[in-house]
Amino acid sequence: MKVYLDTVRQVLDTGTRKENRTGVDTISTFNINYGIDLADGFPLLTTKKISWKNIVVENLWFLSGARDIALLRKHGCKFWDPWADEKGFVPSAYGNFWRHFPVHEGGKPGFNDQIAWVLEELKRNPMSRRLVVTAWAPGNAQSSQLPPCHCLFIFNVQNQDDGTPRLNLHLTQRSNDIALGIPYNIAGYSFLVALFSHFTGIRPGIFGQTLVDAHIYTAKPDGSMADYDHVPGLREQLSRGPRQLPRLSISPDVRSLDDSASLWLSPPKESSASMAAFLGITRPI
Repeated sequence: MKVYLDTVRQVLDTGTRKENRTGVDTISTFNINYGIDLADGFPLLTTKKISWKNIVVENLWFLSGARDIALLRKHGCKFWDPWADEKGFVPSAYGNFWRHFPVHEGGKPGFNDQIAWVLEELKRNPMSRRLVVTAWAPGNAQSSQLPPCHCLFIFNVQNQDDGTPRLNLHLTQRSNDIALGIPYNIAGYSFLVALFSHFTGIRPGIFGQTLVDAHIYTAKPDGSMADYDHVPGLREQLSRGPRQLPRLSISPDVRSLDDSASLWLSPPKESSASMAAFLGITRPI
C-alpha cells in the first residue's frame, strides 16, 4: 500500500489548514489521483489494524440497497450508528441510491436499479462507457446531514496488449478522511471490482480514485482539539514498512448478487465463518 503512504505524505507536505463543519481543523489538499493494480494483491492496508469483516459487511449492506442498519448491527459493524434515526434508518444510505435511484418515467416517479443495470450491461456490452453508479441525488444530498462522500463510481473495461480484457473501476470522492476513511474506501471498492469480476468473468484491473478534498484532521493552532488530531498516528504509520498484500478469492458457489443473501442473513456467531467461505481471503504472515 505504498500509494496510500505516498498520499499521506502528499497531504502532510502540501496541505493547508482549513476550517469545516465539524469544528475540527483539517490539513487539506485538492485533487489527488492514483491507480492501484489489483493484480499486485488485494489493497488492504498493512501498516495499521483494519477490520476486514466490517469492510465486507458494509459493502454487502450497500449492495443490498437497504436503508436500515439492521444488517450492520447484526454483524457488529457500527460505522453508521451515528447517522441512523431512532428507527435505524439512514436517509443518505448509499445502497438505497445504488439500487433505488429516484427517476421520472413517463411523467411518473419511479426508481432505477443502477447496480443491476451495470452488471447486466457489463455482460452484454463490456466496452460500454456508460457503466456509471451514482449516490448523489441532489434532492437528498443538498439537505442531508451527511451527503455521500464517495459519490460516483464508473466501471470501465480495457484490453491488455495481448487482447485480454480487464475490469477497472474509478471512484470519485468529494470528501476524503485520509486517516480513517480512505483505507476502507480503497478496500471496499476493490472488493466490488473483485465481486463484479467474479460475476462477469472479466479479470480485475485497476482501481482508480480521485480525492477532491483530501484532508487530515488536526489540532487547532493553540493546541486544542488534540484528541481529534490524526497527524501523530499517520506519522507513526509512515515509519512502518508496508507488508505483502493479501489475496482475495470468491467461492464459485456465489454466482449472483442474490447468492449473497445467505451471508447477509447468517446469524452473528456464524458470520466470520460464512464470510471466510464466501470470500476465501488469505493473508500472508
